[in-house]
Amino acid sequence: MDQQDGTSRRRLLQAGALGAGAVLSGGVLDGGAASASTSSYGGRVDTEHPRFTLAVVPDTQYQFDQDRGDPAPLTATFEYLVEQRAAENVVFVAHLGDVVENALASEFAQADPVFKVLDRARMPYSVLAGNHDIDASKDDSRGDSPYLRTFGPQRFRRMTTYGGSTANGYNSYHVFRAAGRQWLLLAMDWRPSDASFAWARAVIAAHPKLPVILTTHELVNADHGNPVAYFTDHGNRVWDQLVKDNDQIFLTLNGHFWPSGRVVRQNAAGHDVHLHLTNYQDRYYGGSGMVRLYHFDLARNTIDVETISPWILGQDPARRNELAEGEIELTDDINRFSVPIDFEKRFAGFAPVAVRPARPAKQLVIPGTAAYWRFDGPVSGQVVDHSGQGNHLTRVQLAGDAPSASGEFHPEQPGHASWVFPGGKNPARGGYLKTADDAPLNKLTFRGGYTIEAFVKLADDGQDHSWEGLIARLGTGRDAGKTGDDPDEPVVKLGFSGGLQVQWAVYPLDRNTTFTNWGHEQVAGQWFHLAIVNDGRHSTVYVDSSELLRNPATPSNGLATAGKPWLVGAGHYANEIDQGFAGNIGEVRIVSRALKPSQFLNA
Repeated sequence: MDQQDGTSRRRLLQAGALGAGAVLSGGVLDGGAASASTSSYGGRVDTEHPRFTLAVVPDTQYQFDQDRGDPAPLTATFEYLVEQRAAENVVFVAHLGDVVENALASEFAQADPVFKVLDRARMPYSVLAGNHDIDASKDDSRGDSPYLRTFGPQRFRRMTTYGGSTANGYNSYHVFRAAGRQWLLLAMDWRPSDASFAWARAVIAAHPKLPVILTTHELVNADHGNPVAYFTDHGNRVWDQLVKDNDQIFLTLNGHFWPSGRVVRQNAAGHDVHLHLTNYQDRYYGGSGMVRLYHFDLARNTIDVETISPWILGQDPARRNELAEGEIELTDDINRFSVPIDFEKRFAGFAPVAVRPARPAKQLVIPGTAAYWRFDGPVSGQVVDHSGQGNHLTRVQLAGDAPSASGEFHPEQPGHASWVFPGGKNPARGGYLKTADDAPLNKLTFRGGYTIEAFVKLADDGQDHSWEGLIARLGTGRDAGKTGDDPDEPVVKLGFSGGLQVQWAVYPLDRNTTFTNWGHEQVAGQWFHLAIVNDGRHSTVYVDSSELLRNPATPSNGLATAGKPWLVGAGHYANEIDQGFAGNIGEVRIVSRALKPSQFLNA
């Protein structure tokens, strides 16, 4: 497989020091917030940042095998995680069982000081018993064991994330905070009893809004040459007793078998559960202390997964042996991959995101508002201008279907509805709206600056949006006395290019040629907030309050006008409507001054 030398790697969350956050502490069935998560070294994690890392350590048994092991690889892994705690926002470490090979007290005595690397750093972690850690012929009612004396509840009670354990001590749960929310992690024994499964279900029920990650030693297996995992007999028992009917469990992690693999299975609610097997004990040096890093990114709705050996990574490349060179980082598709998850949608069944309440139009009529139109009612012949300036819109029908009302809206939109415009071209079809011939807005030149905003969703039905108009001003450059470029172009047009790039093309008052701002390609079928801001000298395009790149540095002032109506839902060429807009429009506001993003409609 492919390899990479990772000696200079400090990836993913290297944007600088992350801010302070909070983790959870609590009792057996509930957790309370603590102020921050720190360590004696390695820095501070940011529990509010949308990106965080869950470190997963599978079977380490060959490193603690009577007198045949070596604790150095796992020690290096834990030291690396502590060192990179802030840089990669490592919020939790989960061991998947088979800490040792023969369940001997002497082996646990070797492992204990290695885990104290995490204890000293106050880095929260979980451990569960694999079949090599205990008497594998018994379930978790087996009683006392060297494992339990080393990794029983007494070890975890000091952790702020620890929530509680079963009475037998072999199953536990933690609640940690990351990406601005709480997450529950279950660490289940090699063979949970029915009573322990009942306990786990009760823990989940006591935390009804938390997404759950299940860690256990055996659940799915995979074969060489086929990374698609399949359920073992015991895995089916775990699925039936715990996973299938608990929609909160979205990810399971287990070791025991090799090679690694994964599969997706739908639960009783019809939602995906991602089931991952990871184990490297069969590889060089008992797995070389490999750790799988699950980089959650809630902003991108993705979990990026990578597998590295910090022990080999830290070796002098000049002295690294040939076998070690191949184990620095595993970059095949089985061990380095991304999992797309729409977290909000996946968790909606048990933790729906509250919809931002609608806001009355009068709250959004701020000083300088020249026009404010909301498409939040039934389709009619007129749309009222809420600004009080009298710039009402009248609907004009082209060929084809008329606009229709929709309950869809941008999540930050003040009004909770929109109109669907079934536009198109060749011929121009659909419908649009325009101000009256004598509307006050028609004559405004916005010499002191302006802000034009809209909530938009482009139709994703295969419609050709190239050079489509969203908002325009009737009248050409020629009508306004301009002779530069193509004077038959509109004096003002906000629309989209052939590549769905936002385009703001205008004739300024003080220029004879058009000035154009360009955005990036928008995704059809997704809502976005669009804003054009001019401060009297420069125009800037914003999408969802993010400033875009291609804004002219050359100063320009105001908007030329021929005194003709404004259009919403169409553009024109030489004053001929050439295409109707295709998609949803939620609302449009025009303000005769430059606004900051904190003043936008979506703020």
